[in-house]
Amino acid sequence: MSGRVRATGVGSFPGDSQRDYDEALAVVLGELAAHDEGLPFLPEVPGRGAIAGMTGRTLGLVTELDADLQPEGWRLTGTSGAPALDQRRARSLLAQDLDALEERAAGHAGPFKVQLTGPWTLAATVERPRGDKLLADHGARRELAQALAVAVGDHLADVRRRLPAATELVLQLDEPALPVVLAGAVPTASGFGKHRTVHPPEASEALGWVLAAAASAGATPWVHCCAADVPIGLLRGAGARGVLLDPALLDADGHDAAAEAMEAGDVVGLGIVPTTGPLPGDKALVERVLRWLDMLGLDPERIGAGLVVSPSCGLAGADPAGARRALELSRATARAVAG
Repeated sequence: MSGRVRATGVGSFPGDSQRDYDEALAVVLGELAAHDEGLPFLPEVPGRGAIAGMTGRTLGLVTELDADLQPEGWRLTGTSGAPALDQRRARSLLAQDLDALEERAAGHAGPFKVQLTGPWTLAATVERPRGDKLLADHGARRELAQALAVAVGDHLADVRRRLPAATELVLQLDEPALPVVLAGAVPTASGFGKHRTVHPPEASEALGWVLAAAASAGATPWVHCCAADVPIGLLRGAGARGVLLDPALLDADGHDAAAEAMEAGDVVGLGIVPTTGPLPGDKALVERVLRWLDMLGLDPERIGAGLVVSPSCGLAGADPAGARRALELSRATARAVAG
C-alpha cells in the first residue's frame, strides 16, 4: 500500500463566535495543510448555536426538505417552498465558512476533507412534522436519505469550485448514532419505549445512496463513528472507503474488521489523541499505534495511506490550546509511524 500515514481531525473546535471559527481554520491550515502528512478539513464550531451544530449544518444543505428549530431541536415542517428561517441561517453560515476557506486556501494543492451528518444520525435526531423522530417513519427516513444524497453532490461541487487545485476531496459522514439505531436503542418521544431496530440491509441501503453520491461527485467517502460497536463491515459494504473510529471502544471482532479493511486497501482512522484531560506525549501515542498494528499483524512500513491518525472525537469540548495541541500530536504521530 503506497503513500504516507496521514493526520487529520474529526471536525469540531471550541468557541462560540465567527472569530473562533477563523482561528480554528487558521489552526487547521497551519497544522495540516502545510505538511505532507496532513489532511486538512473544514472546521466546525458548534458553540455558535444550533445552526452551526452537526445537524443544523447538514440540514442547511438539504434543500429538498424544509426544517425549522423547535425547543426540542430540529423538526421537518412538512411544507414545501422557501425553507424556514433557521434553515436559511444555517445555510448562510456554512456559506460564510466556505467563503473564509476559499479566501485562505483557494490554492491548496493537496487533499481536503469536509464533514456532514449521516442519514441515520439525522433520522435519530430530527423530528417529523407531527412529532417523534424520523426514525419512526420508514418513508420519512428514506426520503431524508435520498434528499441528503442530492445535498452531498451539490455541496461537494461547491467545495471543488472553491478549491480547484485540491488533489483529493474526502467526504466524512458522521454517524455516532448508527450503532444504537441498529440496536433498537433510540428512545421514543415519550421516553417510555424504544424505536424499532433498523435492520442492516435498510441501514446499508440508505448509507449507500449518500456514499455513492459522494463518489459520483469525485470524492472519497468515509464514515466516522466514535461509539462502541462500529459496524465496520456494514459501512464498507455500503461504499465507505474509510472508517474513522476510537480503537479503545473496539472489541476483538472490531479490531479484526479494521485490519481486514486496511488489508483490502481501505482507510482506517485511529482516534488515539484524547479530546479532554491531559494530553500524552507523541512518543506514547506512537507506541500505542505500533502496538495496535503489531497486535493485528500489520506492517507499519506497508500500511501507508491506509492509516490516518486523529483525535478520538471532536474537539468542541477542549480549550483552544488543547485543540491545537491535539492536531500537533496527530501530525507528529503520523510522521513518526511512517518512519
